[in-house]
Amino acid sequence: MNKPQFWALIEAARSRASDGEDVVRLATWQLATYPAEEIVAAEQVLWDLLAESYTNPLWAAAYVINGGCSDDGFDYFRGWLVTQGREVFERVLTDPDALAELPAVQASAAEGSDLECEATLGMVWDAHITATGEQLPDGSFTIRYPGLDPAWNFDFNDHDEMARRLPRLTALFLG
Repeated sequence: MNKPQFWALIEAARSRASDGEDVVRLATWQLATYPAEEIVAAEQVLWDLLAESYTNPLWAAAYVINGGCSDDGFDYFRGWLVTQGREVFERVLTDPDALAELPAVQASAAEGSDLECEATLGMVWDAHITATGEQLPDGSFTIRYPGLDPAWNFDFNDHDEMARRLPRLTALFLG
């Protein structure tokens, strides 16, 4: 499985899903029908996407949206972002402030709910167990997190700095 195939799997699930958890459930079920080697390959694709989205600007956006964001919280936020599909994922990596345009983010601001989907992180693991009855093989994937951008190494509680860097999100959440 490669990245375009993984995104096609997510998009197929999104077309029938009501939320991120539903996307994961449907994608897991579908992925479990693939050959074991394709499922194993999907785990690397997933972790490559999570590593690609491991950026300070996105972390700052998650911090604003969720009212704080730990290491684990950032993983779960990026899991939610994967469930939003390729187009949103790629656009937000380029401009995290564009999250403010998404209906789910606007609803989160209105309701005070967090945006996260921890289940995404175990999606391929669960599909492999369903398909084979076994856990993923040891060493079947690696996580290659990039270094964080030192230009974004500031206190995310600094409202003025956040408003300067993420004006739409801070207006929506911190108004």
